[in-house]
Amino acid sequence: MTSVSEHFQSLRQAGQCALIPFITAGDPDLETTEKAIKILDESGADFIELGVPYSDPLADGPTIQAAATRALSRGVTLENVLGIVKRVSPTITAPIILFTYYNPIFYRGVAAFMQQVAAAGVKGLVIPDLPLEESDAVLAAATANSLELTLLVAPTSPNERIEAIAKASQGFIYLVSVTGVTGARTSVASRVEELLPKLRAVTDKPVGVGFGVSDPDQAKLLRDWGADGVIVGSAIVKRLASGTPAEGLQAVKEFCESLKGAIA
Repeated sequence: MTSVSEHFQSLRQAGQCALIPFITAGDPDLETTEKAIKILDESGADFIELGVPYSDPLADGPTIQAAATRALSRGVTLENVLGIVKRVSPTITAPIILFTYYNPIFYRGVAAFMQQVAAAGVKGLVIPDLPLEESDAVLAAATANSLELTLLVAPTSPNERIEAIAKASQGFIYLVSVTGVTGARTSVASRVEELLPKLRAVTDKPVGVGFGVSDPDQAKLLRDWGADGVIVGSAIVKRLASGTPAEGLQAVKEFCESLKGAIA
């Protein structure tokens, strides 16, 4: 499996916009999570963002919060999540990007955490509550373990901060489409259309847009505005939790295929 940046480069050369679905590990159960990763990979996902359940997910809206709560109530741990990654990563093409808050990293020790997740097969990290000013040690430890840490740009970020985050971010730049938390929305914020050229002016790194993307039309709009990748979370998490596990997996498969078809 290639690195996040290498895979993005291949997609760019092929003129493709990346599809980056997000699921919460352990919801509805660990077995379904493992199946979902494989199905997403087969259904057009270029990267898979795997959320580690956390008790205080500040950046997550109600759908992903509820999924994390359900997973935690079943006793899902980071070790469970990494066990899935270790088993499934050799069988898929899409690099796995781990989405986790900083507290579990701090608890285990930054260096030890990076070694553990890299050994499992994780290729990238997103830590939504890690500010740029606190990121140096994490970036260094990630780099030492061949991991790429992607930083987030908020729609309210001033130009100087956008440039600093773009310079430090690895793999790609995560452009948050709205202020507030994640969650499916009926429209995509026009602020993204203004921010993408600003990012292009200061970096040639790929830009993935997330928070609020809920249907193929929105994904296509982001691609047309110049996004290198489209991140879809709550809309997928909601489908995966609907009905029986088999029904949820089928719904995710069909939705992922429709998203990829819209941005291909």
